Amino acid sequence: MGVLASPAVIDGPVCLIVNPHAGGGRALRLLPGVEAALRGQGRPFRVAETMSMQHARELAREACDNGDVVAAMGGDGIVGAVAGEVRHGDGLLVVLPGGRGNDFARKLGIPFDPVEAAKLLISGVERRVDLAEANDTVYLGILSAGIDSEVNRVALETRLKLGTFVYTYGVLRAIARWKPATWTVAVDGEPLDFPGYSVAIANSGVFGGGMYLAPDASLEDGKLDVVLIAQQSRLRYLRNLPRVFNGSHVKDSAFTLIQGSEVSFSADRPFTAYADGDPIGDLPLTVRALPGALRVVAPK
Repeated sequence: MGVLASPAVIDGPVCLIVNPHAGGGRALRLLPGVEAALRGQGRPFRVAETMSMQHARELAREACDNGDVVAAMGGDGIVGAVAGEVRHGDGLLVVLPGGRGNDFARKLGIPFDPVEAAKLLISGVERRVDLAEANDTVYLGILSAGIDSEVNRVALETRLKLGTFVYTYGVLRAIARWKPATWTVAVDGEPLDFPGYSVAIANSGVFGGGMYLAPDASLEDGKLDVVLIAQQSRLRYLRNLPRVFNGSHVKDSAFTLIQGSEVSFSADRPFTAYADGDPIGDLPLTVRALPGALRVVAPK
């Protein structure tokens, strides 16, 4: 696995799957520039707008069946939904960031300007990267449950225009009424119980608009990075929050990191797990690494 030595060769037509409401309308606003860039490259392409994960998956399957290069323009949720279908065949994914967080693009070094990202069709290289799967649903970044369940719910429901600060806003809302849970976790069959705030299972290690929850997570090691956040005071938890943006939070003893290929976990009360900013299923859950499952275009 890893970066190929030569630039990616993109010969086929491009199917551009767009979530027009991603990033509060950012994707739709930037779409004409991307279309102009593709025309400037002399590439045949078609645009398919979608507003649901299931529809995005259907469009991606159809595009792969047609032999198209699949370009996903939106947030990490739509990109992950498309990636889950591209990996079934010999498809190739192009990521055009159009959402708020764009954490998968951040991890790969893809420009946040989708017009600049479209240039990777000429200058980029193909990488084979890992995916993660829970409940037959693929995700790119981090799956988490616990206090993160409430944080993600608040972030999805708020109408405030907060951009990448929406996760911070969600934390402040959730922490006020949080009560610790007791967790049961098994990493590659090894059990562990602990009281605390959350369990997170990382593929890329980045979420929430640049929060490096698992800073050393690799997309090419075939492993999941499991982050356990133990019981601590609310003040201590909040003090660590800014440190997540540079990864220094892992020095705190309340954080435990474990690597494995398969993780099962549950809690002593109901939680919905979220991945790439969207609900993925209720606990208990089992998550598996999918090593080298995705072909994606990235910078050299």
